[in-house]
Amino acid sequence: MKKLYVGIDVGTSSVRAALVNSDGQILKKSVFDTIMWLPKPNFYLQSSDNIWQACCHVIRDVTSNVNPEDVRGLGFDATCSLVVLDTKGCPLTASPTGEDRQNVIMWLDHRASKEADFINQTNHEVLRSYGGNISLEQQPPKILWLKRNFGEDWWHRVGHLFDLPDFLTWMATGDDSRSLCSLVCKWAYQSKPEGSEWNSDFYKKLGLGHLIDNGAQIIGDKVQSPGQSVSKGLTSEVAEILKLKQGTAVSTSMIDAHCGALGVLGCHSAADTDASITSRLALICGTSTCHLALNDKCLFVPGVWGPLYSAMLPKLWLHEGGQSAAGILVDHIIESHKGAELLKQRLPKERRVQEELNSILEKLRHAMGLTCVSLLTKDVHVWPDFHGNRSPLADSTLKGMICGLSLSNSEEELAILYLAVIQALAYGTRHIIQALSKAGHSFTSILMCGGLTKNPLYLKMHADVTGLPVVIPHESESVLLGGAMLAASASGDVPSLQAAMEAMGGHGYVHNPDLTLSMYHDKKYSVFLKMLEHQKKYKSIMQQ
Repeated sequence: MKKLYVGIDVGTSSVRAALVNSDGQILKKSVFDTIMWLPKPNFYLQSSDNIWQACCHVIRDVTSNVNPEDVRGLGFDATCSLVVLDTKGCPLTASPTGEDRQNVIMWLDHRASKEADFINQTNHEVLRSYGGNISLEQQPPKILWLKRNFGEDWWHRVGHLFDLPDFLTWMATGDDSRSLCSLVCKWAYQSKPEGSEWNSDFYKKLGLGHLIDNGAQIIGDKVQSPGQSVSKGLTSEVAEILKLKQGTAVSTSMIDAHCGALGVLGCHSAADTDASITSRLALICGTSTCHLALNDKCLFVPGVWGPLYSAMLPKLWLHEGGQSAAGILVDHIIESHKGAELLKQRLPKERRVQEELNSILEKLRHAMGLTCVSLLTKDVHVWPDFHGNRSPLADSTLKGMICGLSLSNSEEELAILYLAVIQALAYGTRHIIQALSKAGHSFTSILMCGGLTKNPLYLKMHADVTGLPVVIPHESESVLLGGAMLAASASGDVPSLQAAMEAMGGHGYVHNPDLTLSMYHDKKYSVFLKMLEHQKKYKSIMQQ
C-alpha cells in the first residue's frame, strides 16, 4: 500500500492542496480562490463557509485518481484569522455590514488599534511573551473590538471563536480541540515546561473573563500539539463529501507561516550540514513575511513575539518576527507608479513585470559601469512599514517613507525604486536578526519559502544584506509540504513531527552572500535606521 498525505493551506486569497508521498515529493496540486470583502478601510473579511467549500474542492481534486486506502492523513494550515460562529455553529457576522456570511476577521484586519493600545497599557505579565506588546493582528484585540462595537445581543449569540486553522479541523472531524500553535502565538495562551493554561487574570482585566468561564468552551478547553491526531479523524459525512475513508487521520493544525517553517527547516543543504535547527532562521515570504526562530533557551526579545514554548516543535521556544507588508508592498509600489502602465503595455502576457524590472536593472548596471545592481540605489532609500511595523518595533502607527524621488515616471526610475523597496525589506530582516542576536540567538543560515522567493533579486538582497547564506528548498511548496508532514505525524506512519521533517524535508539550493558589498549595505542600513529616527522626530514635532 502506498502512503500518501494531503497538505491543505488556506492563504490570504486562495486555498491550496497538495498530494505528497512519504519522501516529501509533491505529486499533484490544486488551488481555488476565496472571497474577500473590504467594507471599510482596515476591515478585511472572509466567509468560513466559502473557505470550507474551497478546502473540499481542492482535497477532492488532488485525491481524485487515488485509492482512498492510500491516503493516510490530512494536515491543515491557515492564516491566523478569527472565525466567529453562533451557538448553533453557524456563521455570525464580524462585519460592519451586518452580513453573517462575513464572519472571518482576516489576519491583516487592523480595526482593533485602540483595543491593542488598551491591552498594552495594562502591562500584564502575559505581554512579556509577545515582545512587551500585543499586536492588533492577534486575537484578543479583535475580540475586544467585537464586544465593544457589536453590543450585548450580538455577544450573547457567540458560540465559538476559532482561529481559522482550528475551525478547519473542527469541520473535518467534529472535534473542537485547539492547536497549541494558534493559541500560544495569537491568543495569549500560556505554555511553559511545567504546563499550559489560559491566564484568567489577563482576560478578566480586558473585560473578557466570561470567555474563560465554563472551561473556556467558546475559545477552547481542549488543546493539542501540532502533529497529534484529532479525535477519530474524518467524520462519515465529510469523508463522503471528500470521497475518502471515514477515520482518515486529521492532524492538529498550524498557522500557515509556522507550517512553512516545518517544510523549510527540515531541508538539507551544503550551507550548514552539521548545524542545529536552532541556528537556522526560517523566512516565510508572501503577502507579509514571518521570521521564525527556535531555541532551547527561554530568551526574551523586545518587539518580537515569544518566547513561545512548544508552539511549533515540542520543548523548543519559538520567536516570531515579521513584516506586515512584503509582497503586497512590492506590488503596491509597482502598481502605483506611472511607469508600470507603459511596461505592461509592451510586455507579452507570460512575462512577469518583476522579471522585466530585474532585466532593466541589469541593463542600467551595465550602462553605468557598476559591479552590482545594488549600487543603483545610492540616492534612493525606503522605510518599508507602509502597513505598520510588526517587529522588532511592534508599532502599528509607523508609516512608509521614500527618500530620493524625482519627477521622472520612466521604467528605469520604477526599476530603481522597486530595487530600493526589496533592499528595504532585506534591511528589515537584518533589523529583526539584530534584535534576535542581541538576545542570544545565533544564525548560520536563512531558509526561505513563499512567493517572493521566486524572485532572484529578493534572495540576493537578503543574502548580501544579512551576510548569511540563503537556502531555497528544491521543493518550492514548503507550506504544503509542512501540511503533509503534519498528516504523516498524525497518521502514525512516523514516530514524531521531527521525524516527518527529517524524512520528507528534501534538499535545497544555496545562495551565498557577496561580502564585497558589505560596506555599501552597512551605509544603506545606517540610512534605514536614520529614517526611523526621523519619522519619530517628525511625529514628535507635530504633536507639540
